[in-house]
Amino acid sequence: MTTSATQQTQQSSAAAPLLDLQALVVAVRRRRRLWCSLALLGLLVGAAVAVLLRPSPAAVTKVLVAHQEDQPNDPGTLIRTDVELLRTTRVAEPALRSLKSPENPEDFMRDYRGTGLTNNLLQIDVTGDSDAEAVSRARALAEAFVADHVKRMGEAANAEARTLLDQRDRLRDELARVNRAIGDRTPESDPKESASIESLFARRAELKSKIADFDQRAAEARIGTPRLITGTQIVDAPRVVRHSLPRAAATNAAIGLVLGLVLGLALAAVGAVVADRPVLRREIAANLGASVIAELRRVPRRPARPWQRRRTRAARERLTATLARTVRGSAGPVSLLELGCAHSTSVIALDLAGALAAEGPVVVVDGLPGPQLAGRRQKPGDPDVVSGERAAAVPQHVRRIGVGSVAPGAAWTDLQYLGGRTVLVLRAGHGSAAWLHTVARQLDDLCIPVIGVVLIDPDPGDRTDGTLWDGLHIALRGHGERPARQNERGRLRTERPSWAVRVPDTDQEAR
Repeated sequence: MTTSATQQTQQSSAAAPLLDLQALVVAVRRRRRLWCSLALLGLLVGAAVAVLLRPSPAAVTKVLVAHQEDQPNDPGTLIRTDVELLRTTRVAEPALRSLKSPENPEDFMRDYRGTGLTNNLLQIDVTGDSDAEAVSRARALAEAFVADHVKRMGEAANAEARTLLDQRDRLRDELARVNRAIGDRTPESDPKESASIESLFARRAELKSKIADFDQRAAEARIGTPRLITGTQIVDAPRVVRHSLPRAAATNAAIGLVLGLVLGLALAAVGAVVADRPVLRREIAANLGASVIAELRRVPRRPARPWQRRRTRAARERLTATLARTVRGSAGPVSLLELGCAHSTSVIALDLAGALAAEGPVVVVDGLPGPQLAGRRQKPGDPDVVSGERAAAVPQHVRRIGVGSVAPGAAWTDLQYLGGRTVLVLRAGHGSAAWLHTVARQLDDLCIPVIGVVLIDPDPGDRTDGTLWDGLHIALRGHGERPARQNERGRLRTERPSWAVRVPDTDQEAR
């Protein structure tokens, strides 16, 4: 017996997943107030940020930048260099001087930025205290950058031309020495010196060619500078960047809504995993060891709509009829023990007592810690309600319906005086799995069998089965037939069928 129970426990634990996604989704859906509140909070915060933290007035301009080293396959290194040069005091100081501003260049550089749109197109974004100031800042900054770029290109071209001319002058000096050497020789000189004279003539021709080449290169360097100067210019005049407050508010609100929703869903999922509070019928039945026999929406404390009242009334009538059949077939008193739904349990007990009042006197024994039953205003025709202290004075012929609680802090030893059998009334997602195990263990120690579980406020999307088909009590039906079926099944298992005879596989095994 112990071995089979251990094997069943191992099989059930092996079959149980580490994380039940269905239960997680249901638990997160039941915490929709949390993530909806966070999503709404993010929406409001995003809209408030857009309204309260408005962007500073800004202006934008575009500059076409020509480089001497431009290549079709340039990866953008030159324009990135221009972007970094824009954020230097070499450009910021002339711009501030043109604006006649005493501002520090380091502080001014925080108010603008450059962006390379293409290899030769630079965009400059500038902020200011007003739209006019932002436009003037953008214009001064663009002009300062263009002037600095032209100056650098001119200095580079002049330096290159000067270097070429210096090399040309050295070659001219060498050419003068070669000419003097040729002039010092006479045609009547030694024939052995004819070879050296020929080499001097060849050297003179080579020097003249190099001198002409350096002259041409120096001229090209000077000619290319005006082209670069002309190519570098402001192509888009500074203009104000318009900010739409409704669009910014809608964008920030949408971002805040998404972030709040994601944060709320994450918190709800983590809270559901950490709390470990069963919500599905399958989990509740497995943790309590009793089948779910009925469900009921939570009794609203505020007035409900007409169609909601009709549906709630019909569900309560069905539940009352089911519990009435159970109480009629029970030999002793039956109790209703609540967990997280004292108000709903009180209403169910009064409805049940009213349904049984036609068959004889009924008394509701109030064992709840709060004033749900004892402090209510009794109406004509309502069943009598007595406290737990006066339950002993109730006559034996009066049917008793006990109402108690199995919430943390409950007096476990007093539950046996409310009824020999009980129906647990549990609000879905209220108790943790550990506490449900505690309730089942305490009731088993008190020898109080659990007829079934009434689930309050179940999840509408729950499609799991809350019946324990392999448990001691599978449902309200067939309680009297269950032992006989078990005995009959046990007898059939002990008898070995005649057809269960092992057939030999081979002739040798048969012999």
